[in-house]
Amino acid sequence: MTEAAGTIERLADQGHLIGEGWSAGDSAGRYEHHDPNTGQLQAAVPLAGAKEVDAAVTAAAAASAGWRAMPLEERAAILHRLADLLVEHDDTSAALNARDNGTPISTMRPGLYAAGWVRYYAGWVDKLTGTVVPISGGGLDYVLPEPYGVIGAIVPWNGPMMGMGQKVAPALAAGNTVVAKPPEIAPFGALRFAELALDAGLPPGVLNVVTGGADAGQALVRDPRVGKVSFTGGRLTAREVMIGAAETLKPLALELGGKSANIVFADADLDVAASLAVLFGVGLLSGQGCALPTRLYVQDDVYDEVVQRLIAQAESLAVGDPSDPATFMGPVVHERACERILGTIERAKSEGSGRLLTGGERLGGDLASGYYVSPTIFGDVEHGSDLATNEIFGPVLSVLRFSTEEEVVAKANDSDFGLGAYLHTRDASRVHRVAAALQAGMVIANGLPGMSPGAPFGGYKQSGFGREGGKWGIEEFVQPKNVFIAG
Repeated sequence: MTEAAGTIERLADQGHLIGEGWSAGDSAGRYEHHDPNTGQLQAAVPLAGAKEVDAAVTAAAAASAGWRAMPLEERAAILHRLADLLVEHDDTSAALNARDNGTPISTMRPGLYAAGWVRYYAGWVDKLTGTVVPISGGGLDYVLPEPYGVIGAIVPWNGPMMGMGQKVAPALAAGNTVVAKPPEIAPFGALRFAELALDAGLPPGVLNVVTGGADAGQALVRDPRVGKVSFTGGRLTAREVMIGAAETLKPLALELGGKSANIVFADADLDVAASLAVLFGVGLLSGQGCALPTRLYVQDDVYDEVVQRLIAQAESLAVGDPSDPATFMGPVVHERACERILGTIERAKSEGSGRLLTGGERLGGDLASGYYVSPTIFGDVEHGSDLATNEIFGPVLSVLRFSTEEEVVAKANDSDFGLGAYLHTRDASRVHRVAAALQAGMVIANGLPGMSPGAPFGGYKQSGFGREGGKWGIEEFVQPKNVFIAG
């Protein structure tokens, strides 16, 4: 048995972290988790229902006053120790992630990523300062940033340990306690994060982790003791979250899906633009990322040239076992996702909404038992088609033509989503002009860096509201209290 397999077995047996101990409570049943690479059953994961969520929120509420009152240097020291442990155990976390959701170890180091966010927010612990308000007459008027109390954090399956870093770290740094809910289809990264948090000295009840599906999510959102919920996921589920939160008028932060436009102007470095379009629009996470550039607009003058580069790049991607360091693109998360993506491809082919340039099939041979979809590119895609407007969440790139800057900005903005946008041009003035015109929470020009914990990440329109990262990310987890003392 490999170390990752042993870790999965242990985490599944332990179940949920509730208060000071682990609980294998399964009031909502059990989920059979399969290895995305082989399709083989790995573990039966206990699923939390209302019973387990109630116990977790009770533990978080009981721990809230003590965590908030802890000296700031002690709170920061615990978070720094957690960051150290995440770095120390990163190899194990990467191997675990490969079997959790199929992400190759070569493309994602979840321990290092989460450690960066934890360490960044450890530095914020003693920097949430109040403000004195100038007033007329005597007296003192000041504002204090105060934690909400208990935060509900619903993390995504495509990066469960990463999501814990992005949500849990700022919530804890701000003085909140947390009940985190990873999804049943990929729970192990979040559970491992919780183990390391205990090893770092986090007091019992400050962080609780309950694995579950919709039942657990609704129980968490509807609990009146939960002060705020941070959710990452799809917009359909987000609507249900909003309905549940409305019962107690609970504030939310929502990081939802995207159909990010990637614009290539004729003066761009075409080698770089085409390479990044495939590596990050198709290969990275097998296209299963909310902000990935999956809608590629190419200017007419260089369209054919770019398409040739795209095909060559896609057909050279190293697809295979996510545990192999040579692999860049792995399987999709499970069988249902594989079938859904292939169904989308078949509909696009039958409807003629684009011309299939490469891929479009389930991979066989040594990969036949896993959930592998070939790197797929459609060209001459119609702007209003399903391929161009809906989030596929799979390794499918849609390539569209444009003529003018005004035309492509209008098309890029003609979307329900507004999470990310990308452009390639050597014209600095155009970069600033187009970036200002694009309706997206993040605009990246001539590259694709990793998400920085110091920068805000979040969307416009139906890509959600609220931000993760930077001062904006920690401000999501405090609320201002005004105090006036008469003179």
